[in-house]
This record gives sequence, structure tokens and C-alpha cells, in this order.
Amino acid sequence: MTDLVGHFLLFAIVAILFLIIPLILGRFLRPKLPTPEKDAIYECGEPTIGTSYVQFDLRFYVVALLFIIFDVEVAFFFPWSTVYGGAMQLADTRLSDEARAEISGKLLNTPPAEIGADIISSDSAVLLGMTGLFDILVFFGVLLVGFAYVWKRGDLDWVRAVASKAQQARAIPHSPPPVEQKRDPEPVA
Repeated sequence: MTDLVGHFLLFAIVAILFLIIPLILGRFLRPKLPTPEKDAIYECGEPTIGTSYVQFDLRFYVVALLFIIFDVEVAFFFPWSTVYGGAMQLADTRLSDEARAEISGKLLNTPPAEIGADIISSDSAVLLGMTGLFDILVFFGVLLVGFAYVWKRGDLDWVRAVASKAQQARAIPHSPPPVEQKRDPEPVA
């Protein structure tokens, strides 16, 4: 336990030193030439044009979030495929004992020499493979339900707002401006 605390303390000291040493060196080595222009408040470097309350269409954010969600979830297919592929290799009954021990070691994260009785049989491999297949079908089904919900809600339709504005414009009848009635001038007395 003290060895662990010692390693943690050493790691913390080295991390703090790696942060502090460049800051101290920079403070002593950089030139100090202040000018009124350098001391002025710096925002972004560009003069502002118009108001800062610009309304962005929320569909940009929705599509970006959807892309990130589906992209990250699809990345989960790769580790699944390696485990599922190894399990399906072990399901082959013609596999030699050495090959079965090596593949079992990869799936169990142990070296083949230490496996001994922990060799995965072909029946257990079929069960593991079917469990992996069921897991990925459930995972993919949840993805499809989410995608169908987003599609049905209309978040993937870029023309939705334009079409609805055009329909609203057609639905509201435009009444002509009121016509002023001309009156006869009053006689001047």
C-alpha cells in the first residue's frame, strides 16, 4: 500500500513540475514590452458587424448531435466484431487443441500457456456467439428505433421550415389595403 502511495505521490510531483517549470521559465525569459495597444482588451480580433444576437437554425445543432451520436455508436461495432469473430472461430469442431488454446487465450486475455482447463469448448463458443449476436441485434435495434424517431419527427428534413412557411403564407389571405373614400371639399365661407 505504501508503495502505491509512493508511486502516486511521485506521479503527482512530476506532473506539477511539468506544469510549473515552463511557466516560470516563460516569466523570466519572455520580453516585457508593454504598449497601450498590447494592454487593450482583446476580444476576437474582428470588429463586430451587426448584432450579437444572431439566430442560428437549431437544425444545424440537431444534425451535428445526431452525427456524433450515430458515429460513436457505430464505433462500438469494432470491439464487438473482434470478440464475436473469435467466438465463432472457436465454434468450429475441427479446430486443433493448440489453436483452440491460442484463441481462448485471446478471448480470456490470458497467455495460452496459463489456460490449462480454461479452454473454451465449441458448445460454449456457440453459446457465446449467439449471445453476442443477440446483444448486437438489440443494440442495433435501439439505434434503428432512435433513427426512426428522429426521421418521423422531421429532424432530418432540411426543407421542412421552408415548406411550412410557404404553406402558412398561402393559408393567410392577404386583404387589400383599406381604400380611402374621397370626400367633397367643404365650401369655404
